[in-house]
This record gives sequence, structure tokens and C-alpha cells, in this order.
Amino acid sequence: MNIAIMGFGVVGSGVAELMEKNHASITEKSMQPSMNIKYILDLRDFPDSPFHDKIIHDFSVILHDESVAIVVETMGGLHPAFEFVSDLLRAGKSVVTSNKELVAAKGYELLTLAQEKNVNFLFEASVGGGIPIIRPITQCLAANEIDEIAGILNGTTNFILTKMIAENMEMGEALAMAQHLGYAEKDPTADIDGIDSCRKICILASLCFGKHIYPSEVRTEGIRDVQLRDVSYAANGGYVMKLLGVARRVKNGRLCIFVAPCLVQGHSQLASVDDVFNAILVRGDAIGDVVFYGRGAGKLPTASAVVADVIDCAKHMAKRKLLDWGAPEEGFVMDCAEVPYRFYVRGVCANDETAEQVKAALSSQMLHITNAPSGEIAFLTEEISEKELRSSLASFSGFTIGSLMRVTAY
Repeated sequence: MNIAIMGFGVVGSGVAELMEKNHASITEKSMQPSMNIKYILDLRDFPDSPFHDKIIHDFSVILHDESVAIVVETMGGLHPAFEFVSDLLRAGKSVVTSNKELVAAKGYELLTLAQEKNVNFLFEASVGGGIPIIRPITQCLAANEIDEIAGILNGTTNFILTKMIAENMEMGEALAMAQHLGYAEKDPTADIDGIDSCRKICILASLCFGKHIYPSEVRTEGIRDVQLRDVSYAANGGYVMKLLGVARRVKNGRLCIFVAPCLVQGHSQLASVDDVFNAILVRGDAIGDVVFYGRGAGKLPTASAVVADVIDCAKHMAKRKLLDWGAPEEGFVMDCAEVPYRFYVRGVCANDETAEQVKAALSSQMLHITNAPSGEIAFLTEEISEKELRSSLASFSGFTIGSLMRVTAY
């Protein structure tokens, strides 16, 4: 069986390397007589690569070669990846991708197209990199009704927060270190503004709750405005700050979904996830809480998940894996500002009278740090919706909000 790879960057080259290194066992597990890389599509040439003779620059070569049964897409981005993948599925070829932007934006369309053509569109590597999560949700946890899913879905932001927590670093200093170590891009916007985590929680929510969720429907906040003293206040209250992607089924059957810095309990499994590691907590009605942990990115960990999907496609030629979700539905995603949570609030009071009024009205637990700025208070609330909380805080003319974050139940 012949396969092709589109995109010979970090992940694509890792796929080729892993296919070569473990060729015998991969072929055996695929239940095919052979598994060969026939083409590698890229704009560049790689004269020093052991795969230089497989490099091509024309997509149509792959599209029209009937001997190519499976194509790996590791180009990234939405265009031309969407057009290429659509054409490949229409041509009867199965496609495996690690492209989270593609799946989050176009997953329903591509899964529907794959179903029509009786081929597979698989994307295990698009969420957790090397962490297995798609198969466990769709197969191992299939007997459960999923109530909630919450994840530390971005290694760069988790590294930055770990440095802030463990080494008392300011956010800018921790970001510079992440860039120096190669964990963060020169332009870190997708990471620190929560865009990467947003795409991943969209994919997970679509799988768990059965309807396509677009990134534009997700309330998304990153860590850009997190202050070091927020981390300290949280720690003194017994909490750890993490950037989470959360999708939660609420009582009326609708979905609350967001990406934001949150406080997690210090004894939580998520609290102990440090540096560039990721973790995804799935809460099912039968199983309770299950946590999947590991490296969420990296050349070979991500390639491992991609090649596992290639093997799955090879084993299911002429039949489809049961991996689908339904069409988007207007109103299914609700305004998360209407969903009750406990909140962490930090702000500045104009005078002691205002401080006492705020404490009496909203505080369930006051938080303290040494050398707090004059007039600043920080506290945790009882359960209240964000909309109600902001309305209450606005009624105190002498109070200015500095930070407001959800406190989770895990």
C-alpha cells in the first residue's frame, strides 16, 4: 500500500522517520502486505534528506495516482489544506491529519464527505499531539454520557504559568524563556491568547457532545493579562492557575464552552501538570473523572499519533471508522457568562468603606499576599454567574476590577 505525506515540516518529517524506523512492525499491524511512502509534497527541496527522492511539488500527482490510498496532511493552516483534503476524499483516498485549525473549522464538512465516499478522515494528533484522546472518547468511553471535558491543551502557556508559579517569574520573562527554548514561536499569539487551545476544545466538544462547535462560538481568553500576584493570591488560597479549555453540559442540555485562565484545586490532578506537558480530564456519568496526560506536541510524539491513524486507515480499507458528529446547531452553545461558577476576583478599592461593602456582599474567602498594592483586595465568591457578578461589582462606584477568573471543581 502506498501513502503520501503533504508537508515536510516538524511533524511530516517525524511521520516519515517513524514509518522508516518501525517499518516492519507498522506493516504487520496495518494488516497490509506493504506500507510505503511514495510521495512527500512540499514547496521546498530537501537534498540532504534520506527522503529527497520522494519530494514533489505538484499536488495533482498525489490526487491522480490511484495507487496512493492514504494521505497524511501535516501542512497546517486552513488553506490550501481544506481544498486539498476535500479533493482527496472525493477521489476515494483516506486522509489523516494533525491540523487542529482544519478540523476545528471544517471537521463536520470533511467527516460528512468521508462518509459519502466511504473513506476515513482521522485526526488523533490534532488535539493531544502524542496523547491518545480521540479513540478513548469515541471507543473506550462510548458507554458514558460525557458531562464535562477540561484540558490543559497548550504546552507553551503551561510552561509559562509553571515558571510564574514555581520561580516567581513575571509573564514576559517566562515567555522570553519559552521562546529561547523553542517552546514558543517568535509570534506567540496563538498560544498566549488561547487560540490554539480554542481549536482543540472545539474538536473535543464536537466529539463529546455530538454537534460541530466553531471556534467563533467559544469565549476565549489567554494568559496575556495574568499578573504574578494573581498566581500568588491563588497559591495562598490553595489553588493553582492553569489555562483551561472547558466544555460543560448544563441542565437545559446546552453547552457552556470557554478557554480562560482558571483556578484549579491544589490537590487536583490538573494542578500537578507542569512545564510543556498537557492533560485532558473527561468526566463521564459512569466512569467519573479520567485524566489523559503526556506531551501535547513534539516531532515524534505527534508523529506517533499520526502513524497510528495511518495504521487504522490501512486496517479499515473499504469501510469506515465510526467517527462522526452532527451539524452545528444555532443556540446549542450558550453564553458562559450566564452559567454559575465560583470566581476569583482581584481589584482596587477607592477607600476602606468600599472594601468592606464588597467583602460583605460577595466574598466567601479573602486571599492575601505580602506587599499587596494599597487598596487592593482579592477574594473568592460563592457560585454566581459572571453576568450577575459583574453587575454587582459595577454597583460599587469605588471598585475597579483588576482580574476575574473562574474557580473550577477539579
